[in-house]
Amino acid sequence: MDRRSMLQLTSAAAIAGGLAAGTAGTAHATRRADRQITLKGTRTGANIPDVLTAGVPYYVRYDLTDAEGRGVGTENAHCLPVHVGPDGSYVMATLVLSLDDGMITASTAFQRPLPAVTELPVNSRQWTHEFAITGGTGTYNGAEGSISIEHRTRDEDTLTITLTDGAE
Repeated sequence: MDRRSMLQLTSAAAIAGGLAAGTAGTAHATRRADRQITLKGTRTGANIPDVLTAGVPYYVRYDLTDAEGRGVGTENAHCLPVHVGPDGSYVMATLVLSLDDGMITASTAFQRPLPAVTELPVNSRQWTHEFAITGGTGTYNGAEGSISIEHRTRDEDTLTITLTDGAE
């Protein structure tokens, strides 16, 4: 088995294991309450290659503002394409939100709906993907929930953070 196939299988197994463990751990839990935070991101850095290659990571960084336009922190994502095709790529990603009152960490795997040429200068597609919150610090110590990121333009996104108050 070649290295690329092994990476894809290992990645798929890790994702499936995490999903199974997450599902099993919450099967009998009762959700109490959700709290939502909406933030706007403006890209301030990235090393996304012109053509994605399976196994070659990239990062993106955004400055975050709240509804009043105040700076509240940064969004940093490390992404690893595990499959690349003409209709897009399958990417595993980790996310760290460094906020004024703590950090939130999250993880996902998603189909990026862009062609192999990734960064169209104009008329880029809008798309959304969701991260599972894996933890946090400060105000977000023990955080649970999800983060939905809507990529409105090439350099702007909107984050909807849904914090679940845990299980009873």
